[in-house]
Amino acid sequence: MLQWFEAAMPVAETELNYDTPFHLLVAVILSAQCTDKRVNLVTPALFEAYPTPAEMAVASPDDIYQYIKSVSYPNNKARSLAGMARKLVDDFAGEVPADIDSLMSLPGVGRKTANVILAVVYDRAAMAVDTHVFRVSERIGLTTGSRTPLATEKALMKYIPAEIVPKAHHWLILHGRYVCKARRPDCLNCGLTTLCRYYTNNNGSSSGAV
Repeated sequence: MLQWFEAAMPVAETELNYDTPFHLLVAVILSAQCTDKRVNLVTPALFEAYPTPAEMAVASPDDIYQYIKSVSYPNNKARSLAGMARKLVDDFAGEVPADIDSLMSLPGVGRKTANVILAVVYDRAAMAVDTHVFRVSERIGLTTGSRTPLATEKALMKYIPAEIVPKAHHWLILHGRYVCKARRPDCLNCGLTTLCRYYTNNNGSSSGAV
């Protein structure tokens, strides 16, 4: 499977638009339960208003809300962004930290978001498990019986070579987003059918989802 992904998606990267580690952190926080497309619509003006943590740190949640009100849960995310920026300034000299514990100490940052930053910004062997990664890994057979994102993360980290973990994260996200969709996987246009557990178990049928 990893060989197929390497051949099919030699370039695999985040679809969130950003120009600095801070702005990627902002975009990932905004992307929770929201599409990357929607986030990319609101971030240009947000990034222009708040180019660094210092500018965002002095903004109120109400100020930030005006830029992000079209994303999901804008009130909560505005509070998280304001708190995150203040903590970056107060505790990390305005720099996005490079270890998971420090990242997870920031408001609005859970394990998934922290792993995205580690993988994308710092090219660390960190597997961020979002809904796509969780679903696709179990469906195609990269994991077996993983009931939580953490269990999925540990299983994938055990078997995927560390040097390709950051790219593998994007392989699974993009495959889940465009081919192995939640409600109706597009098996007819998937190159993994000879290896895929779901396809084998359903005799090639793409009706339903796991």
